[in-house]
Amino acid sequence: MKQFEKTSSTDYDIVIIGGGPAGLSFACSLRHTGLRIAIIEKQPIEALANPLFDGRDIALAHGSMRILKQLSTWSSLADDEISPIKEARVINGTSPYSLTFDTSRDDIPALGFLVSNHDIRRTLFEKAQEISNLEIVTGKSVVAVNTADRHASLGLDDGTNLKAALLVAADSRFSETRRMVGIPASMHDFGRVCIVCRMEHEKPHGGIAYECFHYGRTLAILPLNGNQSSIVVTAPMSDQDQIMNAVEAEFNEDIQARFKGRYGRMSLCTDRFAYPLVGVHARKFCATRFALIGDAAVGMHPVTAHGFNLGLSGQDLLATEIINATGDIGDERLLRRYEWQHMLATKPMYHGTNQIVQMFTDDRIAARIMRRLTLRMANNFSPIKRIIRNKLTESHQSRGLF
Repeated sequence: MKQFEKTSSTDYDIVIIGGGPAGLSFACSLRHTGLRIAIIEKQPIEALANPLFDGRDIALAHGSMRILKQLSTWSSLADDEISPIKEARVINGTSPYSLTFDTSRDDIPALGFLVSNHDIRRTLFEKAQEISNLEIVTGKSVVAVNTADRHASLGLDDGTNLKAALLVAADSRFSETRRMVGIPASMHDFGRVCIVCRMEHEKPHGGIAYECFHYGRTLAILPLNGNQSSIVVTAPMSDQDQIMNAVEAEFNEDIQARFKGRYGRMSLCTDRFAYPLVGVHARKFCATRFALIGDAAVGMHPVTAHGFNLGLSGQDLLATEIINATGDIGDERLLRRYEWQHMLATKPMYHGTNQIVQMFTDDRIAARIMRRLTLRMANNFSPIKRIIRNKLTESHQSRGLF
């Protein structure tokens, strides 16, 4: 086991704020270091141990699958909790033409894999409980943060004060800790809502994922095991109540009609969940003895399905820097190396995704024409398709590109 320099006055080597997937995976990445780690989470322990289904099915790229295997959590997922995506099609408006991605020319089983968010959280928490050098503090909120050259400290709402060589914030895209440290963030409110659920359907999906950029709304239909799909409706905020409160039969008929009956009769099999769409990218990912990971660093629009994957890769980058350290784990040079790598991967993706969303939600005539041209160019220009496919499957390194 690698030995690390410690400051005798610290209570912990690392304190992680946030017990979501990013914070838990980061702790799991450091499970063999011997570092004394704490996770501070404002939710009760029951919410971490038994997370409820929240409608979000996460599209995991091959890189994320590799990381989860390294953390020994992938094997904790049951076969019926993992759904392969064999093909992806992008449809524009009412046109039958689609931009298609598949793996027919590659020796890989799928473009990616769908796993429910609550199953990922559950398996990460189960693995975290096995870490002897990790303490999980629940039901507590951070109310103060201070950083200095020799150590960082934070205050909890019960009056407890903690010190650490490094603080790591993983407390959502609206991170209060990020604000306390004074790191600004670029926020983009899309003025839209994402409504998610699961539906059963008559006809098989063949492992095909659809992203349908209809006028006014976007509909994603993602293949789950059996004759079920994960449904993602993106609509103006003004439509939220109408979609959420529609009686089940009306909702079923609406989705079935918008998908042009491809899967036959469709019916809800879960509740509907609504999430406002706000993109966030922190201006920097570190400060003195402080780092951002997960959505606290970058919160993506879900259209390119890269948000969770970037969160996993970011924590892996920071953990690797810490594991390879020979001295102070809060050293500025270490944190700057992490920031440079993660900024290189996320900044083009964040701004590129926002541009895609802007183009494909603009229903003016000129934008519609541009959308058609873009899809046809991407479909018929193999280097573009290859870059996008390689980004998902890691067939080649393509960090920071689509």
